[in-house]
Amino acid sequence: MTLNRRSFFRRTAVAAAAGSFLPALSQFSIGAQSSKRMTMTVRPYTLDLKHVFTVASLSRTTTPVVLVEIEYDGVIGYGEASMPPYLGESQESVMAFLKRVDLSKYPDPFDLEAILTDIDSLAFHNTAAKAAVDIALHDLVGKLIGQPWHRIWGYNKAKAPNTTFTIGIDTADVVREKTKEAAGFKILKVKLGKANDKEMIESVRAVTNVPLTADPNQGWKDKFYALDMIHWLKEKGVVYVEQPMAKERLDDHAWLTERSPLPILADESCQRLADIPNVVGAYSGIVIKLMKCTGMREAHKMITLARANNMKIMFGCMTETSCAISAASHLSPMVDWADLDGMLLIKNDAFSGTTVVDGRLVLSDGPGIGVKRR
Repeated sequence: MTLNRRSFFRRTAVAAAAGSFLPALSQFSIGAQSSKRMTMTVRPYTLDLKHVFTVASLSRTTTPVVLVEIEYDGVIGYGEASMPPYLGESQESVMAFLKRVDLSKYPDPFDLEAILTDIDSLAFHNTAAKAAVDIALHDLVGKLIGQPWHRIWGYNKAKAPNTTFTIGIDTADVVREKTKEAAGFKILKVKLGKANDKEMIESVRAVTNVPLTADPNQGWKDKFYALDMIHWLKEKGVVYVEQPMAKERLDDHAWLTERSPLPILADESCQRLADIPNVVGAYSGIVIKLMKCTGMREAHKMITLARANNMKIMFGCMTETSCAISAASHLSPMVDWADLDGMLLIKNDAFSGTTVVDGRLVLSDGPGIGVKRR
């Protein structure tokens, strides 16, 4: 695979982005004459993890989040910002960003494209903070319409996929125990990227024969080592690999993708819609996460653009409550794989919504994103 070929793919991807991606909500618009206004409240919240969560670069036992409520005419939409370390956001930065968001100047909550474009322009990063507003607005609008978003978009909830359950890096004994706790899941995600990669896989395989996925989280340093590992992982029943090497190494990932017997998915290398043209030709597919792409609006666009470029799609998450997980799940019928287990990894979920039954995502028919406060 050459740089010229990748340049061609990038031009094709940009051309495919020219169409419209959002459903037409104007028919539901309340109009600019309304005297009602939206108000937003926010509060910090800390998620307590059931187990120490270890990836290639760090370990943690908690995840800071900020919960958002947007009220309009007595109806409340719920949203969430989750801040794992690699996003570079904190509760303080999210709260500071949200103080700059003035929803009272928008008379029509259905004008999602204009509102969310304005909010996105307030700062360059702050993607989790933007996602919190996006999710809450989608929840609010869905409730005002009286329909869940999978119906508004015209998706069949019965096509929601199985979700992986994540096994973090740990000792062999702990990995086996975690794997036993995941009995009932039809596919497991195994974190890799340290010196015990093969031990991790073998420990899982000592307990179960279900298909696996592998996520080195940029932990592999050498493309030849990566290729050898991927061939070995295929023999062990792994179905795809996420972000094997550092996100900046597009040429090495293009080399690897061309030779790999498994799909290679861009996670850290592809965070927002504008990143897709850069990774077409270097990866087999992309990983979409609400917290890194600013929410449901942009995730919907990313699915369309990735499909236009014949790319595979996995919908992922951070450690999140059922609020953000439920929001993401409404898009899941349109993707190849899902890793939406974030609410299952925590002890203090503040919401109920999308559930997992026999390993499969079960979407709520409640309006909006279908969540209720616990």
